[in-house]
Amino acid sequence: MRVILAGGGTGGHVIPALAIAQELKRRYSAEIVFIGTSRGIENRLVPGAGYRLERVEIGALKKVSLATRLKTLFDLPRAILRAKTILDDFRPDVVIGVGGYASGPAMLAAVLSGVPTLAFEPNVVPGFANKVVGVMVSAAAVQFPQTCRYFQRCRVTGVPVRQDFFKVGSAPEHKPLAGCAEQCTPTLLVFGGSQGAHAINQALIDSLDSLQREFPSLRIIHQLGEKDYEQAQSAYLQSGVKAELYPFISDMWEAFRKADLIVCRSGASTVAEITAAAKPAIFIPFPHAADDHQTRNAEALVKAGAAVLLRESELSPERLVGEIKSLFADRTKLVKMAEAARRVAHPDAAGEIANMAARLAGEMINAPESRAFGSSGDRRV
Repeated sequence: MRVILAGGGTGGHVIPALAIAQELKRRYSAEIVFIGTSRGIENRLVPGAGYRLERVEIGALKKVSLATRLKTLFDLPRAILRAKTILDDFRPDVVIGVGGYASGPAMLAAVLSGVPTLAFEPNVVPGFANKVVGVMVSAAAVQFPQTCRYFQRCRVTGVPVRQDFFKVGSAPEHKPLAGCAEQCTPTLLVFGGSQGAHAINQALIDSLDSLQREFPSLRIIHQLGEKDYEQAQSAYLQSGVKAELYPFISDMWEAFRKADLIVCRSGASTVAEITAAAKPAIFIPFPHAADDHQTRNAEALVKAGAAVLLRESELSPERLVGEIKSLFADRTKLVKMAEAARRVAHPDAAGEIANMAARLAGEMINAPESRAFGSSGDRRV
């Protein structure tokens, strides 16, 4: 089986794509080519994982200047032709679009060439590329049931997440403060993505004195990014709060294991990790995300009973301390939130997506027929 994985730009696109590629190789010995652009993170991660990367040149259409939009529209036919040349050369059995700039031209080229297509969409509201091709693709793999309305045929598979996160969630001794006596030490994990989030960092730093008064034994694990790291070190030392501070945490699943409550953004991969690890969360969505998709992601978990939503426009030290205090004071609620997160996790997301791609390509499925494309509530292919 020959597969093209198209898209990229950020880790949220590329890392799940690499997990899908790995599963396609493991289950079906698939030959795989990636299509990206020359400026995305795929240029480092894809060759580093041992895969061939082809490139198309295409820019953005949303939240950019008129000049940039015009240039992108001018470049689009050429990008589609370039993608079609790659398809004609490689002759894939299926093309999987993972979102990002390169996904649109590659998926359009596949549709025009009659090649089966599978859209992977991890957010409640699809990105621009998947919105454009949504009615044309052969199938879609999504994280949230609400997303199925954007596609003719789809299955809720979840987002591929490292199995280390599921090991956190399956350990009963790590239920948040479960059965804990009053002397237990609550642990709060705070992060805002690989580069940090200044608004979250600042609100937490400004809350340290209040948190120390409310929870003298509180421990905080805080990934700040590079920019806020030095300021935070000084503030934490003055406050006396027990803390582990990092510019970046490489083994994030280990930080999840230690945490009783997580304060973070609500990008698709973060949401998937939260559910995999079965951890309660306070989501503070990035307010400038395309189509406000982080807020929609957070709202989905709030509806499931697994999280609390705190908008950045409402973020203040007082409000943040209030939300943390409310949850740490109600240990039963924390446990229920963790259980709710576990119920919406998808332990075999990469495998399910690989099976969908294989079925589109006409391959044998290493899974029961009923699990290959549909489950209750999904539109079958």
